[in-house]
Formats: sequence, structure tokens, C-alpha cells
Amino acid sequence: MRYKKWLLLGSFFAVIILALDTIPNVGTYIQSVKNGQSPYVFGTDWEDEEALPVFAMEPASSNPSDPPKSINLLDTIKQEAEKRKIAPIDAKIDPVWKAIPGYNGLEVDIAETLKLAEHKLTPGKINYVMKEVSPSIQLDDLGPNPIYKGNPKKPMVSFMINVAWGNEYLPSILETLRKENVHATFFLDGSWLNKNVEMAKTIQNAGHELSNHAYSHRDMRNVSRGKAVEEISKTEQLLKQQLGVNNTLFAPPSGYFNQETVQVAAEFKLKTVLWTFDTIDWKNPGADRILQRLSSSVEPGSLILMHPTPSSRDALPGMIRMIKNKGLTMGTVTELLSSKRVDEANQIVK
Repeated sequence: MRYKKWLLLGSFFAVIILALDTIPNVGTYIQSVKNGQSPYVFGTDWEDEEALPVFAMEPASSNPSDPPKSINLLDTIKQEAEKRKIAPIDAKIDPVWKAIPGYNGLEVDIAETLKLAEHKLTPGKINYVMKEVSPSIQLDDLGPNPIYKGNPKKPMVSFMINVAWGNEYLPSILETLRKENVHATFFLDGSWLNKNVEMAKTIQNAGHELSNHAYSHRDMRNVSRGKAVEEISKTEQLLKQQLGVNNTLFAPPSGYFNQETVQVAAEFKLKTVLWTFDTIDWKNPGADRILQRLSSSVEPGSLILMHPTPSSRDALPGMIRMIKNKGLTMGTVTELLSSKRVDEANQIVK
């Protein structure tokens, strides 16, 4: 009787061993455990059912003598990082558009991505953390040059609103911008600002950028260097003293300038900004005409010039809808000219 019992017990273990032998890679796993090299690393809680495997085992080779291969989590992240890498674009001087800003590249932050993966932020999924990479050549490296547009790879446009008159249309324009959550850059004529500080504060309090449009709307091509310095410096002083603005931009009145104008502005640490698209609203073309022209002209990087006029007031809601429908965002001129990327959906970006 005793011999039968041992015979049955031995048969049972033999069946178990045969069954285990049919499971792929179990022998490798058992041997690795014996050697203290388990292919799985768990967190401090050994009860954690979602512990992340550091190695993903490939199917066993058809050749029994070939050891199974493993793909390291870090290697997986590095391989994907190469696919997701976007090179930065250097700022450059274009023969037509003059100074064009650079645009940051994008790459995977491998260390941060690995850290999140090991801590199982999303079990079973790797959340790739992206970081921006600056261009080797920035806009400031190009020296004093006029700027007519942002980088054509940046899906953003900007309204630049030159103000020397037209107070009666400003409240409506500001209300439209508020409703649409759009921030613009208002270039203020100094003589206008001197008389309309409260209106300027209203524009500022609405979150818009305020910049320099010279003082007395002179043709900057036909003034002496001393007069150019005066035109720019007087408005700079008003922006600083009355509004606390640390300005970085200058828009020459009527777009008239020469290289000396650009140089003088640069001495005040100001970039000279022109436009990509002109509404020509001072001719009162009507809203429909502005929209018709903008539809075929607006593109990534566009600087859109307008004034507080009835045509621009009436066209502004349609302009904003049109821009959004083209998949473009709207920001201030400073935001447009920066090399910073426009945030992209479904990415963790540092």
C-alpha cells in the first residue's frame, strides 16, 4: 500500500514537470531566478499587480540552442525618441522677408520619460515627455533687420493694431478680442498716448501687448538721426512711466523707415516690425473686402496690420473665425516672434 502511494505521488510530480516544460521560456525564467537575475523588477509593494516589466521577452527562437532575446525599456524609449525628434529651425535673413525668427525643435526627454514609465503613471503605456530644443541661430543673432513675418512653420498669427486715432472704435474691437480670448499687440503713437493714458490702461488691463509707434507719426525716412532718436525715445518714456511697460518692439509709422531707423530702434533694444498682410482699413474697404483678401493670404507666421477703423471693427469677428478655421492660433507679436513652439495636443511638453 505504501509503495502505491509513493508511485502515485511520483507520477503526479512527473505530470507537473512535463506540463511546466511546455510553457515557453519557463526554463529560462527558472534559471534566471536561481541566478538572482529575475527578468521582472517590482516596486516596494510586492502585492502590486501592475508592476512594470523592465524587460519584454521576445518569442523563443526555433533553434533551442539560441538564448531568448530581451528588449530593454530604455532602449525602447530611445528608439521611439529617434522617430519623434523634430530638428530646430535657425533664424535667418530672407532676401524678401528679411529677418525671420527661428523655431524650436522637439525631442523626447529620455530621463523623464523613463522615470514616469518606471513609476507606472499610465500602466501599460509609455507617456513620452517632450522638451523643446532651441535653434543655434536666434533672431537676436541676426543683428538690426526689419521683421515682416514669423516663422512659417509656427501655426500662429498676430494682429498688430497701430493706434494714432480712432478712439470711438476701440471699445468694440476690445470687446470682440475679449469674447474670442485673443490678445493682440497695440502699437501706440506717443502723442496719442500722451492724451489717452486711461484708454491705453484699458487696453493693457485687457491683457494686450503695448508697443512703440514713434511719437508724432513722422516719415522716418526723412528725419535726422537725432529726430529719429527723439521720436522713439519719447514714446518709450511714456510707455515706461505711464504704463510700466518694458517694451521690445517698434513699428514705424506708415511702414516708412530706412536702415538708420532700424539701427536707432536697435539701440533702444527694439525690434523693427512691419507686416505680412495689410487690411488697408484706412481706405474703408468694408469688412467683406478685408475678409476676401485675408482668406487667400493668411498663413502661419502672418503679421496682420489693422487700425481702429469701422472696416476692421466689422471684419474682426470674421477674421478670427477664418484664422481659427485654418487651424492657426493667435498671439501677441512677441509670442509670434519667439522661437517657442505652439503647444501640440496629446503631448506632455516641458
